[in-house]
Amino acid sequence: MRTEVVIIGAGPAGLLLSHLLGREGIESVVVETRSRSHVESRVRAGILESSTVELLDAVGLGGRLRREGDEHRGIHLQWPGERHRLDFVDLVGRSVWVYGQTELQKDLGRARDVAGQQIHYEVTGTEVHDIDGDRPSVTFLDSDGTEVRVEARAVVGCDGSFGPSRAAVPEKAKQTWGRAYPYAWLGVLADVPPSTDELIYAWHPHGFALHSMRSAHVSRLYLQVPPDTDLADWPNDRIWDELAARLGHGQDGWQLTPGPITEKSVLPMRSFVMEPMRHGSLFLAGDAAHIVPPTGAKGLNLAVADAALLAPALTALLRENDSRLADAYSATALRRVWRCTHFSWWMTTMLHASTDPFDARLQQSQLRWVATGQAGATGLAENYAGLPIGF
Repeated sequence: MRTEVVIIGAGPAGLLLSHLLGREGIESVVVETRSRSHVESRVRAGILESSTVELLDAVGLGGRLRREGDEHRGIHLQWPGERHRLDFVDLVGRSVWVYGQTELQKDLGRARDVAGQQIHYEVTGTEVHDIDGDRPSVTFLDSDGTEVRVEARAVVGCDGSFGPSRAAVPEKAKQTWGRAYPYAWLGVLADVPPSTDELIYAWHPHGFALHSMRSAHVSRLYLQVPPDTDLADWPNDRIWDELAARLGHGQDGWQLTPGPITEKSVLPMRSFVMEPMRHGSLFLAGDAAHIVPPTGAKGLNLAVADAALLAPALTALLRENDSRLADAYSATALRRVWRCTHFSWWMTTMLHASTDPFDARLQQSQLRWVATGQAGATGLAENYAGLPIGF
């Protein structure tokens, strides 16, 4: 089989890239280890930056988002006894949208169906070959167990942390940086209307808590827990009691409404960046190249930005034999990646409780500076609402 671009991974980065390339007449084949139903049901990110929404609008993917998503002007920052609202629109003129990754994934899948995109789900044994030349290939076993080789002019790895793309880059040709955080998130989905109009980020001596949402009828909530947490130790009543304590149930009359919990999971927290994001004819995008803790809501948005940068670079390379954008892709993407990595680290370390009382006092001081001062609030708003894709 021959094509112009092989995309490994059918998550948001992979399907968006195939959509953007298709608009330019670039043919691609997408391969994915998981089933389509699994990919479309994974509960992941839910906050879209202004730049992400603008891009989706511009390429015909923003219709349902605009109809069913929820635009938010800001967030609430909280610590015991105090809650402060930051209005991003007033501060930097940009908002964010609450729209679950599952919904964006469905939108992308439907758009690729209409376009006749070739996607191979439930493949195994994916391997990348000959990336040092200009005729790379990808081999895999399809869902029937048939061996397939796809030859292309470029391969794009959108296959996350454990896919074959990152591993295909020789060790001597890459550098990595990372940090594992000493806490995790216990995340729950609950069939109950949100108890807040906008997200609440709460510092508490017991640990961080976040009240988010997925729709007018579904709440998404998180608690800081140790990385080795056993979900069996967290029955529903304990979860709701701890959320109520950390989110300030009863504070200034605010009430947290509990409801049926439909899903629980423990999410480790880590930061990771690999440089460069290109080796020969292999390009990396999304979690294949970088991972951020979810506190700053950057992971999905970084994947979108990578795809938005990569599409014109590959178009120029394949249609005009102009390699300038492709040669600059890694450095351009990494400027935004490192900025968002820092912001995610900063939000994480500001809001998550440690065992050191000195740290706690520093965190409270920083929170007050951000919540009550123009400079701190503007900095948070600028980064949270989203930097330009070509930052």
